[in-house]
Amino acid sequence: MRTATVVGAGPNGLAAAIALARADVRVTVLEAADVIGGGARSGEAILPGLLHDHCSAIHPMAVGSSFLQSLGLDRHGLRWAWPEIDCAHPLDGGTAGVLHRSVAGTAAGLGADGRRWRLLFDGPSSAYDSYADDVMGPLLRLPRHPVRLARFGVPALAPASVVAKGFSTDEARALWGGVAAHAFRPLERPLSAAVGLGILTAGHRYGWAVAEGGSGRITDAMAALLRELGGTIRTGVRVRSAKQLPPSDVTLWDVTPTALADILGDLLPSRIARAYRRFRYGPGAFKVDFAVEGGVPWTAAAARRAGTVHVGGTFEEIAAAERDIHAGRMPRRPFVLVGQQYLADPSRSVGDVHPVWSYAHVPHGYTGDATAAITAQIERFAPGFRDRIVGTSVRTPRGFAEYNPNYPGGDIMTGAKDIPQLLFGPRPTLQPYDVGVPGHYLCSAATPPGPGAHGMCGARAAARALRHLRRTSRG
Repeated sequence: MRTATVVGAGPNGLAAAIALARADVRVTVLEAADVIGGGARSGEAILPGLLHDHCSAIHPMAVGSSFLQSLGLDRHGLRWAWPEIDCAHPLDGGTAGVLHRSVAGTAAGLGADGRRWRLLFDGPSSAYDSYADDVMGPLLRLPRHPVRLARFGVPALAPASVVAKGFSTDEARALWGGVAAHAFRPLERPLSAAVGLGILTAGHRYGWAVAEGGSGRITDAMAALLRELGGTIRTGVRVRSAKQLPPSDVTLWDVTPTALADILGDLLPSRIARAYRRFRYGPGAFKVDFAVEGGVPWTAAAARRAGTVHVGGTFEEIAAAERDIHAGRMPRRPFVLVGQQYLADPSRSVGDVHPVWSYAHVPHGYTGDATAAITAQIERFAPGFRDRIVGTSVRTPRGFAEYNPNYPGGDIMTGAKDIPQLLFGPRPTLQPYDVGVPGHYLCSAATPPGPGAHGMCGARAAARALRHLRRTSRG
C-alpha cells in the first residue's frame, strides 16, 4: 500500500488526507497543536456553555464545496444551519443594506439598485454549480464552462470601487463594499471585486450557513471520516525539519510557503525557495468575542435577525479604512465583521446571554489594542451595546499567529490576495500545489482557491499527489 504524510490538520490538511485515503493510500496526519482544526475550531471562551468560533465562522463557500458535499459528513455529525437573514450592513440613521439568500429577496430591498443586483447575481448564482469547480481552483487554466464562468469572471477583474459606482443607493454600495472588503485589499485595486463576487454568488446559491455546535464540528467530522478510512492523526507533533518525517511516498504540507521554505531548506530548488521566502502577507485581524445579554440592540431591525453584520458605515468609509491598514495605519473607525451565529444555532447561547463574534481589519502585526475601537463601531449602530456586555475575550494579531502559525502577523487569509498571488498562488506557475521536490505538495490556503473551510486547496493538492503516485507506480 502507498503511504502519505500530511503536515497540518486544518480543513485543507484533512481534506488532502481524506482524498488520499479514499484512493487506498495509508495516511498519517501530523498536527503541531494539541487540538485539530486550524482556523476551524470552537470553544468556551468567556462563560461555561457559551460557544465561540475561534476564527472561521460563516461558511458560504464550505456548504457549497463540491468536495465536502461528496463526503457525506452528516454521518459524522455535521449539520448546517442558516439565519433568517444572511448579512446586514447598517448605516447611520437606522437603514441597512440587507442580504438574503434569495437574489430576488435582496434586490427587492435595494430599491433603485435592485435591477443592478439581479443583473450581477441572478445568472451566476443560478448556474453556480456548473462552474464552481472552475472558480474553486487555479484561475489560470482552461475552464470547463467558459461562457458561464465569463458571466462571473469579467466583473471580478474590476476594482470593487468600479462595481460600487454601478449602484446609486448608500445601502447597496455599502452592502457590496462590506463583502468585497473580506479580501483585506484596497477596494480601488484591480481584481479587488473577485472575492466579494465569489462570496456573494456562492452565498446566493447556498446561503451563509454556520455549523451547528461550532465550526469545530466541520473538522471533527472530517477527522472521524479519515479515521473510518484507516487514516491516523497525531497531535502535538511540530515538524521543523524534513528529517522528522516518517518514510512515505508523498507528503502534503498545510503550512505557509515561508514555513515550508524553512522546513525543506536546501531540498527546495533555489528559485522556488526564493519565491516562497518572498511570499507576501496581508493585513491582520484583531478579534473580540463578546458575551452579550439580550443580544446586540441594533438600530436597524434587519441586523437583529442577521447571522453576519458588517460594521463600517458607507462604502467610502470602508474603502478609507482598507487603505489605512494597507499603509500601516490603524483607522479610527475600522471595518468590523460581527457574527451572530447563535441566531441560526441557539445551542451556542446560555439562557439570554449570547456569543457575539467580531474582528476588525488592522495593519499587519498591529501591536495596539483595538477593543475600544471595535466596541465603539458596534455601539455606533447599536446604542446601548456596551451596557449589555457581560464578558469579553481578545485575540490580537500576535495571538492569531501563536494560535495558528499559518496566520503570521494576524493575516488570517494566509497571504495577501493581490493580483499575482490571487492568480498564481505562492509563485508564478500553472501548478501552484507543486513545490519542486518530487512527492511534496503545498495544500494550505496560500494556494488556490484560498481561505475558507471548503477543503478545496487540500483536495486539489491531493489530486496532484495521486497523479504522482500513479505515474511512479507505472514506472
